[in-house]
Amino acid sequence: MMKRSRSSTTFRNLGIEKSMFINPKTFHLTVLMLKLSNNDQIKAAAKVLQSVSPKVTEDLEGRPVCIRLTGLACMRGSPEKAYVVHAPLKVTGGEAQLEHACQRIINAFTEAGLVLEEDVNKKLKLHATIMNARYRKSKKSSEKTDSFDARAIFAQYGSEEWGECRIREVHLSKRFVYDINGYFHCCASIPFPEEKQGESGIMKNIFHKVLR
Repeated sequence: MMKRSRSSTTFRNLGIEKSMFINPKTFHLTVLMLKLSNNDQIKAAAKVLQSVSPKVTEDLEGRPVCIRLTGLACMRGSPEKAYVVHAPLKVTGGEAQLEHACQRIINAFTEAGLVLEEDVNKKLKLHATIMNARYRKSKKSSEKTDSFDARAIFAQYGSEEWGECRIREVHLSKRFVYDINGYFHCCASIPFPEEKQGESGIMKNIFHKVLR
């Protein structure tokens, strides 16, 4: 009990708490954030996503997409003063194809007028968020988001090979609303090409490693 107490105190001193880690059930890659204020906009976005499905399959050349997550990186800031920590990804063959497919989706939403003006020219950066200071529960909504010291985490896991997995589909997900499986509510989805016989993907549990 004393060891756990000291550990908790140390993490608090570094600005780290459990609520900042992404729930494993909602682990995902972010392509684009949309701000849809009503059901009509959600329906419009769903229609746009589904309309590009055939072209996305063409961009991917009909092949399954597998990714490997390796190490850690900061979205902004530095390990000493971090705000968002994510796992960089590498595509196992077909990196350009995946980028083209994602850019096609972004362009379709942009042309439909569903992307905020400040996000229109943002460069695509596929990422898998692991920690986000904005999710810190002890922070009041009116307070500024403070950074956290992630140097010890980077020292231990900065070169970790988390594993591989296959991307099976793209979702238009609704934040803060969850389906029965614990994942974000899916408003619409399009499939990625099916896995070929004999291929498989294994995703190690990042969270057990970081939090054990």
